[in-house]
Amino acid sequence: MSSTVTSSTRRFSDHFEPQDIDPQEQRRLRGHLEQIDYTAFLSNREIMAQTLGRLDAGHFQKLAVTTAQARARWAAMALAIGQSGRAPDAAEVEKLAALRLAYDELSAAYEALRRMVERGYVAYGPAAS
Repeated sequence: MSSTVTSSTRRFSDHFEPQDIDPQEQRRLRGHLEQIDYTAFLSNREIMAQTLGRLDAGHFQKLAVTTAQARARWAAMALAIGQSGRAPDAAEVEKLAALRLAYDELSAAYEALRRMVERGYVAYGPAAS
């Protein structure tokens, strides 16, 4: 099983790739797998388009600002804890973890939305007039 690290996430690829079958069978199998992938692509495109609609630069700009704010709140609290000169109490650690989780989730959402645009699941560009 291979893995890919992107940003702070790790994705595993568990696709079976047979090595010991004849070339004609490999081509037939690849054809089936391409059909499966295309079905997944169509499903993603249909569902994402219905749910998200058309995205534009404004959507990404607002998400970027929100993500930056979450990151800044997390970093500011970490600095404040560090400046206190004492070990953080359980409540501070819990709050710091919640702030990090918020930043991580917003960052992951950005990456996912970008990937949706890149793969053609969601239309991107100026809103239709």
